[in-house]
Amino acid sequence: MPDSQILLLILSWLAYFSLHSLLASIGVKQYVALRWPRAMPAYRLVFNILAVVLLAVPLHLTLTYPGPWLWRWSGFASGVAFVLSAAAVVGFLWSLKYYDGSEFLGLRQFRERNTSVDDQEQFQLSPLHRWVCHPWYFFALVIIWTRDMNAAMLTTAILMTLYFVIGSRLEERKLLRYHGEIYRRYRQRVPGLVPLPWKYLRDADLQALTGDRE
Repeated sequence: MPDSQILLLILSWLAYFSLHSLLASIGVKQYVALRWPRAMPAYRLVFNILAVVLLAVPLHLTLTYPGPWLWRWSGFASGVAFVLSAAAVVGFLWSLKYYDGSEFLGLRQFRERNTSVDDQEQFQLSPLHRWVCHPWYFFALVIIWTRDMNAAMLTTAILMTLYFVIGSRLEERKLLRYHGEIYRRYRQRVPGLVPLPWKYLRDADLQALTGDRE
């Protein structure tokens, strides 16, 4: 039973990632806009609802797996893991004030009956974006890899890490389409998923990038 559940877990994550990426793609959005333009104001909102609802399946398989623990954090390591995961949660919550939550959720598009395929939020950099291109992905990776691990948790951690790597590349392609040269230059100066102390957006770099927008 455990082996079959791991296989089912892998298939459920692959199905979730595939559907999520497909619905997030510009091609699918353009197709919907062409065939059903009246549905576009609700597209982002429905996309987010589906992302949350469908996530229940692989998460259920992960959390109900009956197999033994491969490792569990204990002692000093447990304290470090807790501090890192708590810091990631705090960082995520703090970062929310730099995002347009209404636009991200799709509420603004629905309220304003916006039929545009492109995202509406303008290029802007939060303090965290000066250190890493995808801070939410980084926080998620910290939370994932500070968990106790059995076979199901480890499988989920590996698959989600791979998806964040691939998903970040796909997202950057869209951002290059939306923002062009300014995002290309930004991406050259800042690491994608994991902050590096020697590679960040300095004040002069930030002023040069934002100055180009003025």
